[in-house]
Amino acid sequence: MAPRDPLLSALKVCVLNLQSDGESVTDSSPHLVSCCELLELVLRKGLQQPLLNLVHRDYWQCFERLPHQDTCGRLCALSLAVEQTKACKKLLSAQGRGRYLLRLALSRKMLPQFIRHLLHTPKILEVCETYEVVPCREVGMVLSCLGGRVFLVDMIHGRQAHVDNFICRGDIIDEINGTSLRNSKHGQADVVLSRLKGCPLSIRIVRWKVRDGTVYRPLVKLLRTLRMENPWLQLDPVPCQQTAANDQRASKPSHCLIDGRIVYIVQFLGKANIGGNGSKDVIQHAIPQVLQKNLPSKEVLLDLQETHLTCTESSSKLKLCEHHYPNISCVGRYCQPDYTLLAFCVVDTPGSPPNFSCVVLKAASFDMCKEIVCRIATGFKHTEWFV
Repeated sequence: MAPRDPLLSALKVCVLNLQSDGESVTDSSPHLVSCCELLELVLRKGLQQPLLNLVHRDYWQCFERLPHQDTCGRLCALSLAVEQTKACKKLLSAQGRGRYLLRLALSRKMLPQFIRHLLHTPKILEVCETYEVVPCREVGMVLSCLGGRVFLVDMIHGRQAHVDNFICRGDIIDEINGTSLRNSKHGQADVVLSRLKGCPLSIRIVRWKVRDGTVYRPLVKLLRTLRMENPWLQLDPVPCQQTAANDQRASKPSHCLIDGRIVYIVQFLGKANIGGNGSKDVIQHAIPQVLQKNLPSKEVLLDLQETHLTCTESSSKLKLCEHHYPNISCVGRYCQPDYTLLAFCVVDTPGSPPNFSCVVLKAASFDMCKEIVCRIATGFKHTEWFV
């Protein structure tokens, strides 16, 4: 889901209302029902993945597929809750099991653990992904319709899809800005894209090849037919930045928990004085300026809190910087050559005119880099940003 999704904003308001009641939350709490309904909608939108007319899946199926044992081979608390839900004979539907599990998670204060466990179990979510595209004149995708599904067969060099390197030849365009492309006819996707020209796009993608290197089985026959109709077609592997991200995730942790918050483990590469211009255009020039200094990187904990962010050195616990979101003028990631570099411009010396510095960080993966950019941007809604 997008960080600014209205459902997330509504859920946050509901939680604040619950906290404002000033009492323990019970079944009779006035805001509890609406909070649970919103929570279910959020999970359904973020986790539900009905693909290629296969069995309709609810969020319960995602929780059910979580690993059942901890590292010592014992059933963990999360798995015990799942097993208790399965054993309840009164539950006859996926929705009923999902709601029962949510109640257990809330009453046992385990819901944050469930969500973190899902985020760190990419196998459950790896087939379907969402591609967020900034407003542009042309995305640059060459599409082909086969069996009612819209396949990407090529990308125009230099256009947005090619530069972002997110989508692969052979992937399916399942949805654009909420408009389903299933059972599409030839040219339908082009009509949708033309209507949304110059608008931000949210493109739901079904991967032809999952991250472990295997072909997504329901697509095998369609891909064979696609190759027969387009003999020149060469199917792409998983995008390079995601492959690198998987390798890094396997070798080194990219997150940690502090006071119940997810804190990112990133590399602090340095900062550069950029004068009185703090616009987003400066970022692409400021990042190389920092890299040319060839300073040793520092592993830091990037804590994105409600009103501000902090960078604390991992080893010494020395706070390198602390900035409130209104002082950040823009944030963005560096597209070439490394997709894991990001930077933000911040007021270094207030005054008229103000003086800005550009802080450069390196994330552990492409996905993590994009997530940090989005979270900093949403920290202060008037902050100019791009991804």
